[in-house]
Amino acid sequence: MPLSHDHIRTTVNSYLARHPHEREQLGAFLAALDRTGDEIASRSTFTGHVTCGAIVVDDLGRVLHVLHLASGKYLVPGGHAEPADESLAATALRELHEETGIPPHAVAPWPGYETVPLDIDIHDIDAHPGKGEPGHQHFDLRFLFRLHATTDVPLVLQEEEVGGIEWRPLDRVTQPPLREKLLKLPLHIEPETANASALIYNDRGEYLLHLRDYFPGQIWEPGMWSLLGGGREPQDTTLQHTVRRELAEEAGLDLADLTPFATEYATDDAGATVPIAIYAGRWNGDPRELHLTEGVMLAWFAPADLHRLRIADTTSDLVRRHAAGLPTARSEPASEEVRRASPHGTVPNIIGVHLYLERPDGTVLLGLRHPSSAFAPSTWHALAGHCEQENAISCLIREAREEAGLHIERQDVELVHVVHHIDHAGDRPRMGLFFRARTWRGEPELREPDKCTQWKFWDPTALPDDLVPYTRTAIEGIQNSELYSETGWPA
Repeated sequence: MPLSHDHIRTTVNSYLARHPHEREQLGAFLAALDRTGDEIASRSTFTGHVTCGAIVVDDLGRVLHVLHLASGKYLVPGGHAEPADESLAATALRELHEETGIPPHAVAPWPGYETVPLDIDIHDIDAHPGKGEPGHQHFDLRFLFRLHATTDVPLVLQEEEVGGIEWRPLDRVTQPPLREKLLKLPLHIEPETANASALIYNDRGEYLLHLRDYFPGQIWEPGMWSLLGGGREPQDTTLQHTVRRELAEEAGLDLADLTPFATEYATDDAGATVPIAIYAGRWNGDPRELHLTEGVMLAWFAPADLHRLRIADTTSDLVRRHAAGLPTARSEPASEEVRRASPHGTVPNIIGVHLYLERPDGTVLLGLRHPSSAFAPSTWHALAGHCEQENAISCLIREAREEAGLHIERQDVELVHVVHHIDHAGDRPRMGLFFRARTWRGEPELREPDKCTQWKFWDPTALPDDLVPYTRTAIEGIQNSELYSETGWPA
């Protein structure tokens, strides 16, 4: 399978984000991308096609050059993409090995350049009538690697294409634009400190997130939602191999296609900056069927729900940036309960019963919903439930006992507010009944930890930001002695 147009386009866009002043000089490449699609990776596309080079720097700061017999010039190793290449960087590594004998595991991606080339060059190729090749252009993406300091590998030149080899100091690199970029690099850095993560999405426009174990001081981002992935290990030839290994080890996942999306930066516990190569891939499976070996759980989330999660800002930004580039997601209702209602005619309303529990000091009980909850995950909400084959007060008494271990008598309950609401445009309407318990027995307990992870009494004048909106409306109405309110309805 040839390198995809999306992979090439994403890589070029990432490069231009760093070098916006080069957009005009890469105009022919960008036009070819728009014109030829996936065929731009094929060497038989003579309107111009992609090639890849490997810029290899040793521990003395020298750059590897090979004498290309076809051009008679000393250049960095490189050549055409093959159908079996997994990525542009993998093409560069394969060409490095074929032309010099240096195996991919003998080098490491330069930090910050795991998925983004250091340089893109456009050059003309003369016609070869004997091969039936007209004159054309090469769009050469050059990826930066560093030779491991302990590497001692014999060089085996590809005799039919390579006539010699040289390690040149930076100020003698053949091409001036490349030389200028290399001279600006800090040479004394460790390229091994790199991670790779997977940005996995489905056809509904949701993203697969991983709830990490809560082990403060032992793991990175404890108790937070994050992407699957991990650090590069010595056996990983590229960071795409890293992310594929991590997906297999952590969740038993094997995705057919992973495309480099971006390179992000994080700070580890020691204060060091760690580059993270982000690969995007599509998957439409059920995370409950995966064998998770690390962390608590996996779940799908829509970008609009991320603000309710305990998640790093950088991860949220990544998801939203990727989602912004996707076509409009096709969404199917998960069940009859969330099926879109007709705007006309009689529509059944869902009845929800809520407990308004207020202590003598005026604080009000709220629960933090479980991160995997279908409704309002990781968001504060009143103790609540749907009526079964029972009346509303019986439902309230049952839910209070089952969820929090609270014992309430029927005669101690009074209706204090009704909120008629719609959560999202087109959803089935809901009627929320809020009942006050004037007295009760017991203190709130976590009886159903799969639904609620914490109970807490809040000052009604300082409610949490991540509170279910209609619950906030109801509490404010109760505080103002208002019996009824509406929210979510079109004006």
